[in-house]
Amino acid sequence: MPVFRLPKHEVLFPPVELAEPDGILAVGGDLSVPRLLEAYRNGIFPWYSEGQPIMWWSPDPRMVLFPSELHVSRSMRRVLNSGIFEITVDRAFREVMLACAALPRPGQDGTWITKAILESYCELHRLGHAHSVEAWKDGFLAGGLYGVMLGRVFYGESMFTREPNASRAAFIPFVKRLERLGFPVIDSQVHTAHLESLGGRLIPRTDFLGLVKQGLTMPEVTKGELENLVTAGM
Repeated sequence: MPVFRLPKHEVLFPPVELAEPDGILAVGGDLSVPRLLEAYRNGIFPWYSEGQPIMWWSPDPRMVLFPSELHVSRSMRRVLNSGIFEITVDRAFREVMLACAALPRPGQDGTWITKAILESYCELHRLGHAHSVEAWKDGFLAGGLYGVMLGRVFYGESMFTREPNASRAAFIPFVKRLERLGFPVIDSQVHTAHLESLGGRLIPRTDFLGLVKQGLTMPEVTKGELENLVTAGM
């Protein structure tokens, strides 16, 4: 199947069923807020490196985490109950993105969080469509994650850790909170061993899109609802 080239001045995407076997669907377009929101509503996300054209993906199968299937090990429960990390929401969005971009990853040369991605997602955050979760240790940003939230679907983008267990300490109470708020699914995009260890699994893209459709019909979450994270007693 061909890889479609998107126009810059018209916000549209081809059907995801026309994506290549590796998941790439289209190139080009821009990273404007309307285009990014349209992409996520249709199970599409940008993923490319500096110097490349913008590439849009919709892999099949899709890596997701059902909040009720989150796996929390005994050792991680002890970490969470110890209170060594302070968990916050949206306190340091740009800093979390920069930390994710700077984190070396096995098998990757550089980062897909380009300058354009950084600024576009910070604008999504300013408009209330993207959120970060931070784990602080003695006032130091030890770990965190960020992603896009539409309706009651959270599209996880990236996470980082500077201290053992810090990213998990941010992720786990956040997932528990999303479960209590009725989120049907958390998108993890592509398979990673880290997400699999937390309960993530691959599902057919058609199933994922059905869950997205369900979540998009649900009311938006308020900032106060997101901030009400509880780490103790897990």
